[in-house]
Amino acid sequence: MGAKASSLHNEVVTSGETIALPAAHIRLPRGPWTQIPGGVAGPCGFRAAGLYGGLRALGTKPDLALVVSDVDAVCAGTFTTNVVAAAPVLYCKRILAASTKARAVLINAGQANAATGDAGYQDALDCATAVAKLLGTQPERVLLQSTGVIGKRIKKDALLASLPRLVGALSYTADSGDAAATAITTTDLVTKSVAIETEVGGTTVKIGGMAKGSGMIHPNMATMLSVVTCDAHVSSDVWQDLVKTAVGRSFNQITVDGDTSTNDTVLALASGASRGRLLDNMQDRDAQQLQAALDAVFQGLAMSIASDGEGATCLVEVEVTGAHSDDAAAVVARSVARSSLVKAAVYGRDPNWGRVACAAGYSGVDFDPQELEIRLGSFVLMQKGQPLEFDRAAAKDYLRAAGEVHGVVAITISIGGGTGRSTAWGCDLSYDYVKINADYTT
Repeated sequence: MGAKASSLHNEVVTSGETIALPAAHIRLPRGPWTQIPGGVAGPCGFRAAGLYGGLRALGTKPDLALVVSDVDAVCAGTFTTNVVAAAPVLYCKRILAASTKARAVLINAGQANAATGDAGYQDALDCATAVAKLLGTQPERVLLQSTGVIGKRIKKDALLASLPRLVGALSYTADSGDAAATAITTTDLVTKSVAIETEVGGTTVKIGGMAKGSGMIHPNMATMLSVVTCDAHVSSDVWQDLVKTAVGRSFNQITVDGDTSTNDTVLALASGASRGRLLDNMQDRDAQQLQAALDAVFQGLAMSIASDGEGATCLVEVEVTGAHSDDAAAVVARSVARSSLVKAAVYGRDPNWGRVACAAGYSGVDFDPQELEIRLGSFVLMQKGQPLEFDRAAAKDYLRAAGEVHGVVAITISIGGGTGRSTAWGCDLSYDYVKINADYTT
């Protein structure tokens, strides 16, 4: 059972068959960082692995991933707000409430282990215990994520039998990071993996991440799984604040279909292997440098999830300015990005800006409609609350071109003279979304 990767595809060998899953092009905000290979295995002191363990149908894709830190790493997590939380979510929340340290994250695809009762929770405990024994650590140092069909327990016998191979496959290589990113996908059409290198206080710091998500995407949090690794030396309190802020600026600002899953989890580990000075104050300039880099990784992964929305042909980026606060701008941006009518109009290549104005208006944020301005790409559609004449045919061509290359449709909205601004990401709504989800379990 092996895995090999290139810069364009992650090729997975399963029982003699090769299944290739393209790698997403990760768009990162501009900043003082450089993309490097490796994904979650990119930062110092982290290994990863991914392989087929029999949880999915034979000959599909890998279904088990493992990310391991060489040392007990500081860990921060954010989780779904769905009250029907999956067993691994309940387990991780309990573990992180008692400790801020973690050594490993085990992820399975195929079964969500959600709505599975006491038996499902015991399955989670058994899996963590087995991984811990193989790694020579305590069970409470092993965290879990699951994705797949809700209501299905993990195929535990197959998983446990595969763990020795999974641990044996752990590697610091870029291929191992790619294999792990492939193993956590479900209806994803591409893998989502990225790593960057930047300077923080004169020390080279690396951050890596992988995510999965394509459907059931809606804050808070967006429906997805993510593991982020970092070799910065940071206190647990500051790391928790950094991760919470980054999630708020990224995964909580994407939407595909308005459904929030039972399994949403972001787990971020910081090993300290860069050997820089300890960052223990959020107001410290170096901590803010790390925040900016962490934001970039989280936003790159978030955009790749929205772009890969089930049935999507393009990414929709909604930027809102002029609000009385960043939080208010975020609410308006999410309202427009999640509007089914806006999404359908984008798919139909219809520059129906009235739907944008409507979605901004019902967002719950109070603003003066006479201050409303709307742009679609470079086309100014409304200014100071007044509709403007624009080249409708050219605007349609702009939407059509974005769909043909799976590009970006930019919607820019100003709602006043305030300093608040935020961006949300979504995708168009196509016929294929219904086709994908109409017979998901059959």
